[in-house]
Amino acid sequence: MGASDFAKLPHIGEALRRKEDYRFLTGAGNYTDDVTMAAQSHAIFVRSPHAHATIRSVDTAEALKMPGVIGIFSGKDIEGKMGGLPCGWLIHNPDGTPMKEPLHPILAIKKVRYVGDHVAMVVAETVEQAKNAAEAVVVDYDVHTALVGVADAARKQSGVTIHDEAPDNQCYKWTLGDKAGVDAAFANAAHVTKLDLVNNRLIPNPIEPRVAIGNYSRATEEYVLYVSNQNPHVERLLMTAFVLGLPEHKVRVIAPDVGGGFGSKIYLYAEDVCLTWAAKQLNRSIKWTGERSECFLSDAHGRDHVSHAEMAMDKDGKFLAMRVHTDANLGAYLSTFSTAIPTILYATLLAGQYATPQIYVEVDAWFTNTAPVDAYRGAGRPEATYLVERLVSRCAWELNLPQDEIRRRNFITSFPYQTPVALQYDTGDFPALLDRANELAEVSGLAARKAESEKKGKLRGIGYSSYIEACGLAPSNVAGALGARAGLFEAGEVRVHPTGSVTVFTGSHSHGQGHETTFAQLVAARLGIPVENVDIVHGDTGRVPFGMGTYGSRSLSVGGTAIMKALDKIETKAKKIAAHLMEASDADIEFANGEFTVKGTDKKIPFGQVALTAYVPHNYPLDKLEPGLNETAFYDPTNFTYPAGTYICEVEIDKGTGEVTIDRFTAVDDFGTIINPMIVEGQVHGGIVQGIGQALMENCVYDNETGQLLTGSFMDYAMPRAQDFPNFKLDTLSTPCTHNPIGSKGCGEAGAIGSPPAVINAVLDALAPLGVKDFDMPASPHRVWEAMQKGATTPTQQPQTPSLAASTQGRPPV
Repeated sequence: MGASDFAKLPHIGEALRRKEDYRFLTGAGNYTDDVTMAAQSHAIFVRSPHAHATIRSVDTAEALKMPGVIGIFSGKDIEGKMGGLPCGWLIHNPDGTPMKEPLHPILAIKKVRYVGDHVAMVVAETVEQAKNAAEAVVVDYDVHTALVGVADAARKQSGVTIHDEAPDNQCYKWTLGDKAGVDAAFANAAHVTKLDLVNNRLIPNPIEPRVAIGNYSRATEEYVLYVSNQNPHVERLLMTAFVLGLPEHKVRVIAPDVGGGFGSKIYLYAEDVCLTWAAKQLNRSIKWTGERSECFLSDAHGRDHVSHAEMAMDKDGKFLAMRVHTDANLGAYLSTFSTAIPTILYATLLAGQYATPQIYVEVDAWFTNTAPVDAYRGAGRPEATYLVERLVSRCAWELNLPQDEIRRRNFITSFPYQTPVALQYDTGDFPALLDRANELAEVSGLAARKAESEKKGKLRGIGYSSYIEACGLAPSNVAGALGARAGLFEAGEVRVHPTGSVTVFTGSHSHGQGHETTFAQLVAARLGIPVENVDIVHGDTGRVPFGMGTYGSRSLSVGGTAIMKALDKIETKAKKIAAHLMEASDADIEFANGEFTVKGTDKKIPFGQVALTAYVPHNYPLDKLEPGLNETAFYDPTNFTYPAGTYICEVEIDKGTGEVTIDRFTAVDDFGTIINPMIVEGQVHGGIVQGIGQALMENCVYDNETGQLLTGSFMDYAMPRAQDFPNFKLDTLSTPCTHNPIGSKGCGEAGAIGSPPAVINAVLDALAPLGVKDFDMPASPHRVWEAMQKGATTPTQQPQTPSLAASTQGRPPV
């Protein structure tokens, strides 16, 4: 079945209410913290108060005497007994040498490298007893100078060595593209635009903190880890194969309901391994529930790039070449996928939607005395889009072109399109997305709205962002050649019961995406049965086939396709059963709308009858077919999928306070085939909110001298609230993906990718009359006010052109 046929089936494109919401809204969800094991004890971690220090000693004598204490472990208890937390992606330097990969112990051995680093684990009967004992653990530190900023690391002026394996603190240098070709294009360019920018560090903060429970059975020698995690099979693989050296079949990982992840729950964390290992040492179940302060300190952070970008153009504003240099902060240790974010998932998206003939990028990755940095919603794609779309808008301003016009002149219009940075886009219609966004945003009325803002003493600006992203991480052989240490396939098992109802077991984990509804719609549409007759099971390595989990907007395009392939097998076998029942040839059986028919006749039987026959084989050809109707399939994509869109943001800025208000926000996306538009809309809403949060308020700040986290609570780290946003105007256009049978592309990260540059471009547009030339995220009131005070003393006249779009768009001076 092709994507065009699939899109016409019942239930596809239907905005069904989410099946899972009833239990969430009524408090019946089952999260890891809701799980209580027999003889359960509790763990508290002693964390380093210093960013960089040698551990002289860890004295646990008094703590061990305290009431309820069962055991205390420190680095000396694990040294030489297990491996460190692994990095899942190996990057090579241009000379072919591998990246520096220092040991990442589950408890600090001899040295701590960021505030919050794990020094010891205290296990006691109650949480209160564990906390009291943790405070009694005495650690003697020899404190060293901390290296915090990635720019400081790049300058190599600190004199700090974080890991002996990387004396200069550099993890790797990585390049992509034809440098000589790019240099030649720049030499012959009519105009070159340059831009320096910072992509600020973020702290994910899902609503549910990380939680883990380790359990060990001496009778069976089996471990069970309950954990708030996005990919339980990968968690088990990394923990057993790389750290503890355990037989994988002796470890079961269960991720029940998960209250958000945004990437921060993909990884194997030290707490997970500590609890699993210690459960055997103490013969007790051990539970750890992270507190919000621990989430700020030790959950993997996101972003944190410092970049320089240049665009070479001809006299008409056509892009000739781009070159980029990025310094990426990896934090103190390599997190699970950290090395892939500033390289494979970032540099390969620097073409954006544009037919730029040549691109060359260099990435230098650095260790610092900060929490590890890894994937956060979008994972490299937001960083790439922010750079490209900020640069494209600056190109327009310098050439006195409207923001939409420079995009039209450079859009890719023919597909498939091979970019100069490795990816091949299969399909898209970028001009249509821009046209629809302009229409929906009512750009024609901007001049009047700007005049109204001026009457109120406010500045108004408009910003554009035309993004593209690569979703559905794939294919495994290509990813492996680029450094991936695991496959990127997905698994689906479809189990048809005798009554015709269905249970689906998927390796794609749901933590807010609505899988239980979307996957049920997919299966119901294909089999012609009610959606309520389909149940979805995920998150348990003991029940579902090996799958790679949920991240990178891959659930429907990869996980859904695996389910579709299992359904192909179900249909093939069911047709044979139907042929037997109707005394016809397999080749003459057709299946549609839940019924099997014989071509050219009025003979037909329902799906339920075939399902029952499969399990109750009276006069059933057992010599040809096994009983049952249960099939499993794995799917490894041949290419990424490429969602795209254009976002337009309008802001108002208060001249007296610098407060930025999002007045209008328009998003038009191409997600290919959409199964449930209500769920898609919710995903886009959430992504836009997170993207605007980064653009206007969120910013992780460490003290440059001590390495202390200054934004360690919601008192200091600003999170977006509903009152900060207008009603978003959303629409979708569809060019179905050409290489999966559903035609889907992925929608979970788009909002967070496209929104930050749209917001900042709008802020710069508004500030242009005051002479503000540039600005980086976050555009908080104080920072905007400071920028206005530092602007030109004489307001800059905004250039005008006859076109409507140009006449309503201010431009920062050049």
